[in-house]
Amino acid sequence: MTLPDIHTLYEVLDNTWPALRSFETGPWRIREGAGGGQRVSATTARQPARADALALAEAAMEALGQPKLFMIREGDEALDALLAAAGYVVHDPVTAYVAPVSLFEGKHPPRVCALLAWEPLAIMRDIWAKGGIDAGRIAVMHRAKGPKTGLIGRLNDHPAAAAFCAIHKGVAMVHALEVLPHQRQQNMGKYAMYELAHWAARNGASHISLVVTQANAAGNALYTSLGMTSVGQYHYRLKKEGS
Repeated sequence: MTLPDIHTLYEVLDNTWPALRSFETGPWRIREGAGGGQRVSATTARQPARADALALAEAAMEALGQPKLFMIREGDEALDALLAAAGYVVHDPVTAYVAPVSLFEGKHPPRVCALLAWEPLAIMRDIWAKGGIDAGRIAVMHRAKGPKTGLIGRLNDHPAAAAFCAIHKGVAMVHALEVLPHQRQQNMGKYAMYELAHWAARNGASHISLVVTQANAAGNALYTSLGMTSVGQYHYRLKKEGS
């Protein structure tokens, strides 16, 4: 089975973790994140952009009260160089992983270890809050269209994890998978992925995907160990203060 490529996953990311709104100005797509984090606040290039168009994007982001932040996708090498020359620094390189949901056939978490729930339960909100996933990011989850679910993980008879998953055009993407520190290294992340893959299959998805920062060694090790494939990356460019 052919895997979705990185450009497909960019579209899935935009639709399963959506900005409050987006609009076009010149060669740019501007996103209003409304406190939902950098994924929904980053500007992207719709077409090749020259240095003289940079001020247009910067003014739009300033008008929204957002940092001057660009997402650099594969194929944006010229924009990456332009921003580097303008004093933007690389921020949070990310790797995208994907697998067919069939990879998880026959693999199940222990009973009552991973339970699905939507809308988010109070305990899920508490777990997310401990990981810095605040109300602005939960609002992003509510904006996602199409099939979606939350997940609450339990280990040792206590809450252990929370996650969100949504589907776009047959590809499920997992977001906000947070495991409480004292419940880590006990396979909770693996169990969450098993349960979400089965949910995705029941809801018509052929693949399951996610993105993780390259600095998250434990996350990258987990998804590689599950047999998921890295299909590409993106990173951000953030304007230095005073530059």
